[in-house]
Amino acid sequence: MGTTEFTTQFDSLKGQLFAFAMNLTRDEESARDLVQETAYKAFKYRRRYQPQTNLRAWLMTIMRNSFINEYRKRQRRRTLYDYTPNNYLINSSDTPTEHEGEQTVLLQEIEQQIAGLEDWLQVPFRMHLAGYKYEEIADALAIPLGTVKSRIFIARRKLQETLRHLYQAKGFSDIMN
Repeated sequence: MGTTEFTTQFDSLKGQLFAFAMNLTRDEESARDLVQETAYKAFKYRRRYQPQTNLRAWLMTIMRNSFINEYRKRQRRRTLYDYTPNNYLINSSDTPTEHEGEQTVLLQEIEQQIAGLEDWLQVPFRMHLAGYKYEEIADALAIPLGTVKSRIFIARRKLQETLRHLYQAKGFSDIMN
């Protein structure tokens, strides 16, 4: 495949690549950087691309791997090494921890509200919080996919409403807005 043909095909996939990058980074500028990094690597290693195969999948694999590698680099930079005999790894954080008590109380209140949900809402909601995909929840509970989505939506709405009332009663009306 020639450079011109490769460039044409790459340009036709740029919108899809940007959408995938946005899905990974959740930030427009980072997504643009990721697309640019993908373009650089794709053109640098274009001879490794096998014609008549799925270019989109190849490019998205490059993008996903670039994203994962960058994430790992950032995590390593945030890890401090303690060379005392126990060799603990200490993760540093840019966020201040001034209000840990307030966060703990807030999380406990949210947990109480989740525990107060009916089982038919609580179980799929907790599974979703644990990171299960909708399809996995549907399979595990032997219910239709639409039912899973509906129950999670209803649980979110109930929790939002309950927490809104709870914090308004405590005088924190701006928290839930």
